[in-house]
Amino acid sequence: MIRSGDGSRAAVRLRTGPGEIAVVDGQADHFRRPAARNTGENIRLSRSLLEKAGVNVASVLLISKPYEERRAYATARKMWPEVEVVSASTTVTFEHYRDTILDTGMVFDMLAGALQRILAYPQKWFTVYQEVPAEVAAAYERLCAEGYSSRLAR
Repeated sequence: MIRSGDGSRAAVRLRTGPGEIAVVDGQADHFRRPAARNTGENIRLSRSLLEKAGVNVASVLLISKPYEERRAYATARKMWPEVEVVSASTTVTFEHYRDTILDTGMVFDMLAGALQRILAYPQKWFTVYQEVPAEVAAAYERLCAEGYSSRLAR
């Protein structure tokens, strides 16, 4: 959801197709943008499309998986610093999420990959810096030491 500066227009990313955005102003105008390969590209392409359409964006609502929420927020703050960024995800326990994936190792791999990006991407200028508690950084190190590395950025 993207709210305009004057509150009159909003953009909603629809799940009806990859890269589809509808700008609502009493009626829906549909725009198509190229498919993004990552969160940063998604934000850059969406921002460009909305700027070309003349939408003055004041805030964005990012919807992501719970373990990706902080990275998505950090990416949006870096790439679109002038807008208010709100992140949201489904509230779910670790156990429930793990049980829906049916592969505990993959869940640990995904968590390690997400945290690696939170730690490393500010130095690469991809995201803003976020404080990571020492016990969380230590858990990341343990996951990596135990071999959960298939989702780490190379």
